[in-house]
Amino acid sequence: MARRRRPPRPGALSELQPLKILSQIAALQTLYYTTALILLLFTSLVAGTHFSLDLILGWSSARGDTTQGWITCFIWILDGGLFMAAAIVLLIGRSKLVLDFTLSLHAIHLIITTLYTGSLPSNTAWWLSMGGASTICILLATWGCRYRELKPISFGGIGGGTAVASGSTSELQGDREEAGMGDEEQGYSRGRGRGRGRDGAGDYEMVKMNGNGEAEG
Repeated sequence: MARRRRPPRPGALSELQPLKILSQIAALQTLYYTTALILLLFTSLVAGTHFSLDLILGWSSARGDTTQGWITCFIWILDGGLFMAAAIVLLIGRSKLVLDFTLSLHAIHLIITTLYTGSLPSNTAWWLSMGGASTICILLATWGCRYRELKPISFGGIGGGTAVASGSTSELQGDREEAGMGDEEQGYSRGRGRGRGRDGAGDYEMVKMNGNGEAEG
């Protein structure tokens, strides 16, 4: 006897689409280098130093014995930690995927840096800045994604809620009126002294009875 397969849970197929994952990684990587380009170019112009691609794709400029090296490390922490956390919250929005995308982002940067320079980074400041950026990104992005996931969903706001309540009240009143009409057709009356007989012929009126079983008045 063939075993019945369980249906996939909602969203499972969309989460496993390779093209979607690759496009999200490409978007994050593009934002990562674009932000680094803007920040490093701005600091170079302000400091009056020479700007080159080595500041972005290299690792020698991230060092702890010069002021420019400290600024470069701070920019990488700001870019890879704060800005990328916001990008993951906006583009990904899933807390369980934050770790994967964050590690993928910095792993790709490590590969590109190694290929560009021809050697693995040897500056301790570079590794510390990348580690700090990854930690900050994971913490902030996880908090942001969970905040979005737990945020209550509004169905039309106050006006919509009022409309739903009014509709429910109207339906309830209509049901009561229909129930009252049904009682009258069966010879009973709710809240009124007159009613129609069960056979539909003639009206009757409820009168007060005395102790002898005779009608008063």
